[in-house]
Amino acid sequence: MTRKQAAPQIVSVWFPDLTYERWKRVISAYRTVPSRDVPVVLSREGTHGPVVYSINQAARTRGINIGDRVVDAQAIHTDLHVESADLDGDQALMQRLVHWARRWCPWTVKDGPDGLYLDVTGATHLFEGDARMLRDIVQRFAIQGLTAKVAMAPTPGAAQALARYGIPFQISRCRDVASALSPLPVKALRLTPETTRLLDRLGLKTIGALVTVPRAALMQRFSTIPADQNPLMLMDRAFGASPDPLNAPADHVQFIARARLSEPVIDPVPHLKGLVDELCQHLADAEQGARQLRLIIYRIDSECRTVQLTTAKASRDKAHLLRLFDGKLDGIDPGFGFDLLTLEAVQVEPVMRIQENLDGKRDAQADISGLIDRLTARLGRENITWSTWRESHIPERIEGRVPALQGAPTQAPKLPHERPIRVLGPPEEVRVIYAVPEGPPSQFRWRGVLYKSTRHAGPERIAPEWWRDRPGTRLRDYYKVEVQDGRRFWLYREGVLYDGRGDDPRWFMHGFFT
Repeated sequence: MTRKQAAPQIVSVWFPDLTYERWKRVISAYRTVPSRDVPVVLSREGTHGPVVYSINQAARTRGINIGDRVVDAQAIHTDLHVESADLDGDQALMQRLVHWARRWCPWTVKDGPDGLYLDVTGATHLFEGDARMLRDIVQRFAIQGLTAKVAMAPTPGAAQALARYGIPFQISRCRDVASALSPLPVKALRLTPETTRLLDRLGLKTIGALVTVPRAALMQRFSTIPADQNPLMLMDRAFGASPDPLNAPADHVQFIARARLSEPVIDPVPHLKGLVDELCQHLADAEQGARQLRLIIYRIDSECRTVQLTTAKASRDKAHLLRLFDGKLDGIDPGFGFDLLTLEAVQVEPVMRIQENLDGKRDAQADISGLIDRLTARLGRENITWSTWRESHIPERIEGRVPALQGAPTQAPKLPHERPIRVLGPPEEVRVIYAVPEGPPSQFRWRGVLYKSTRHAGPERIAPEWWRDRPGTRLRDYYKVEVQDGRRFWLYREGVLYDGRGDDPRWFMHGFFT
């Protein structure tokens, strides 16, 4: 005798105000949130300027709609509070919610930018029934400051339509899906706006009206439309006539090593080697390497201390990772002792198992990465940097400094003219004693020393960057000037006579040649 298979049960969770509620939670940490009476609009870039992307209840009451132009809304409502929507932050939150929602079932999927699907088939009895599970879902999201609308149905399409256009907490069984979906608008089938407008012109405004149309006529009319936009195909998926499986992403793999101690200890250092060995073994089995490590030391008084490290290159070298913790635990207050330590690889990257060099030579790149890791761990992330290059005409803007842990240095751009080895930042003004008209100075004083020019090369004219510099910024004429003792300087004249952008031109020292 075989066990009867449970009927499918899909829960759709919709967050109608996800963007606004997340923005409200984020800004409340560092500034005051506008009162409820103030209309708030979050905007994104549209074809013809910023458009409304999310609104609060006050703005909704004023008649402001999603998709309106921000300038039009501001013209009508002078007290409108406008902020930019963080779409990337919203999607990062949704990715976290996909895995967090697995407290109710093992299969969860993101549904567009503001929804979730939960396949709760066979799991509702753990929460004392369907209705109690839906209520628990709404309450737990409310604790996080998110308003959720939920519905349960045997298919994803039906569950989504009921959650977004039906009655809150609606539960539909296989036998009554058609009756539950009939009064809903056709756009509840996830149709494109163009298809929805076409059906409206044909007088098919509800799903029930669409069902009454002969299938042959619908198939002929929408035969050229892709399956994910075809109303007949989407209706079959919603009713369960055709399959619509959920492709749930895999669970996040956690690489962590724990040391539970039978009695409290004061010094956690002797336990580090065992933690590192265990973690590196987990990483090796998965062919991964750690880019970021987090050591958490739990005291017996419920306090904990955290040490976080980052590597320049993914690594599972036990000796190297252990060496990064040298001196990092010296200043930790042990209190009455520690009884639990965890070491987690917070960020990992693939590291394939490869054979070492047969010639016995060391990997120079690995040595550089290890040196950067050790220096950064000892001196700080912001103190170990290297050059990064940007597209710019202005010499001091070409080179920037970034932490070495962010990646490999970029290749310097090819410049049409020779540049000095050392560049002053900022350039230092020099006092010109005598200058050749439209040429370099024959004598100039810099840092209290008088210099006489013997020869020069130039000029190299560099114009202001109009898209970045302020109006009125003057051009530069650069000269390579050699003085009597053989030293070569890089000077420039800021502006030219009668350019209408200031008084007489000024001279600056910008660098030195070898």
